[in-house]
Amino acid sequence: MRLKGENFDAEGEEEEEQKLVVGYALTLKKKKSFLQPGFERLACKKGISFVAIDVNRPLSEQGPFDIILHKLLGKEWSDIIEDYRKTHPEVAIIDPPDAIQHVYNRHSMLQNVVNLNLSDFHGRVDVPRQMVIMKDPLSIPDEVAKVGLKLPLVAKPLLVDGSAKSHELFLLYDWSSLSELEPPLVLQEFVNHGGILFKIYIIGDTIKVVRRFSLPNVTKCQLANVPGIFPFPRVSSAAASADGADLDPHIAEHPPLPLLERLSKELRQRLGLRLFNIDMIREHGTRDIFYVIDINYFPGYGKMPDYEVIFTDFLLTFMKSKYRKLVN
Repeated sequence: MRLKGENFDAEGEEEEEQKLVVGYALTLKKKKSFLQPGFERLACKKGISFVAIDVNRPLSEQGPFDIILHKLLGKEWSDIIEDYRKTHPEVAIIDPPDAIQHVYNRHSMLQNVVNLNLSDFHGRVDVPRQMVIMKDPLSIPDEVAKVGLKLPLVAKPLLVDGSAKSHELFLLYDWSSLSELEPPLVLQEFVNHGGILFKIYIIGDTIKVVRRFSLPNVTKCQLANVPGIFPFPRVSSAAASADGADLDPHIAEHPPLPLLERLSKELRQRLGLRLFNIDMIREHGTRDIFYVIDINYFPGYGKMPDYEVIFTDFLLTFMKSKYRKLVN
């Protein structure tokens, strides 16, 4: 692969431009949302060619590729891509399977945020208090009491495995409902945040912030009078967008850019990922106290404004950087 205007010829002559070949291994649903016609047209104009990987054929017999984008679950695929990395070091794998696996555990993913000191960057970032429940639903109330978590609580499946069930979240208002849950799961204290969630999309060094409607604040009256478990609506869809809505400026104001730049840089290094998003909330009644409540690998970029241009630039810049390292 060669990029237009780049001089890699040993004798100083400019070589003919070649396509950047990107192999992709995605589910049908992911392919449809990511490889939209407008994106493919723009990429083609920029010299980028997307080629589907046939998971039923040996990966080493396919290509050649400059980059492989992938989001498939399972140990078999992880082993395949890891073996391919060892035998094809010239191909960029976005992203490493072991790094991806780390964020499929809802407890371990947030441990990367713990102990981050971002106080010098116009805000504080933390994670809600949480705990992991592995088994025995009947013991959950006692376990929660020992740790001292406070109601209301958000219950999330521990592992993200691509199934609809792994995205089922629940809000609990009373202690007796805890024993109705199905481990393994994560229990997380609910933080009032004015009903607005910030989805921080990361594509390489680029940051894009999108507001989404979320759950409204929970009052003391509700805690005292509304027992039970309630399904947590998903806020990832474009229909839940709060951009353009008439909102209280104190709630709608984006987190400070210096804070997001530092946070994304730290998480890129700690996670070892280039493609992910952060779900962040601002504690209601504050301006600079934020909580990260979830991290997702290779999220729904098709719902992000201008993703076509941003992702195309990411691929081109990434390969320019790689080849400059090779010739230097």
